[in-house]
Amino acid sequence: MESLDTASIDAALRLIGIGQLLLVALVVWRSGAGPAVRQVTVALLIGVIGYLINSAPQFPQTPSPTRFAVVLASNLAPWFLWLFAHIVFDRAVDRRIAGASLALILASVMIYVLRRWYEPLIPLADAVGHIVAALLVIHAMVIAVRERDDDLVEQRRRFRVVFVLVIAVLSIGVLASEAWFGFGHEPAWMLVSQSVVIALAILGIGVAMLEADPALLAPPRAGLAPPGADDWSPAERVLKGKLDAAMAARVWLEPGLTITALAARLDVPEHRLRALINRRLGHRNFSAFLNGHRIAEAKAVLADPARVDLPVLTIAMDLGYGSLAPFNRAFRESVGQTPTEFRRQAFAADEKP
Repeated sequence: MESLDTASIDAALRLIGIGQLLLVALVVWRSGAGPAVRQVTVALLIGVIGYLINSAPQFPQTPSPTRFAVVLASNLAPWFLWLFAHIVFDRAVDRRIAGASLALILASVMIYVLRRWYEPLIPLADAVGHIVAALLVIHAMVIAVRERDDDLVEQRRRFRVVFVLVIAVLSIGVLASEAWFGFGHEPAWMLVSQSVVIALAILGIGVAMLEADPALLAPPRAGLAPPGADDWSPAERVLKGKLDAAMAARVWLEPGLTITALAARLDVPEHRLRALINRRLGHRNFSAFLNGHRIAEAKAVLADPARVDLPVLTIAMDLGYGSLAPFNRAFRESVGQTPTEFRRQAFAADEKP
């Protein structure tokens, strides 16, 4: 009777979690978020639904198309979580990591589903799948924590904290229990505990996302707001003047400049500077604001005949970048070309009649 009650509680919690996930997915899909955010968020929620079904003791273990779809969705949840962290936090996706991790996950799923032919490879596939999932989850949390100070969207800064706490408790706990007991061999109390944590995590993240919409899910705004907008307050105009003066003095050349340091230089509260650059100037990250000035200067230097022999690395360091890689990445995201390609094209155009 006790085991029956435990199984019933576990099944009820899973059904509640699935219902919450479907509701959040529907609301996100119908929100004003950009297509990429909506697609990845819904895919992530479907992946969690797949895990809730796949890990349920009642779910049949026999191979079938339905089971393959559920197992695939369940194992892709960490991969979509990793993509979610990149897209929601405005970070470029490394295609090499995305492709390699996806290939390893798919291979481990195929070996697991077709286990009757690949039985000796099951332990290796299981280990690889768990290691890849753990690395993706940890990297997603690192992104949320490391770049929080650079984030200008206050709702998203708070969401980063919720994201890390929930994912740390949920994902690492699930992966650890599966690695210790083996998937499908967890004791009943462990399954119920997981279901309780998952249900609470779904509720927490769902509320955080829906409260932050559209600030959290809205796509980055292109361009800057007109500096003479009629609805600017006097305090905003004064702060904008201070910021313009600092930018004209080329403060953005300072290596490692943070918004905290800039606010101290301007002698203004940091939250006011964050709000001005985000809400009035349309930037969601402080690095994007700095890159707007740095990339404009880089384009002028790269197209200058008098500085044609200046190495790209020297240009990057002169513009405040700590190394060549972040400069190349920022330039490519802004211009669509590498600095070397831009310079070559600029002088090729000059040579045309």
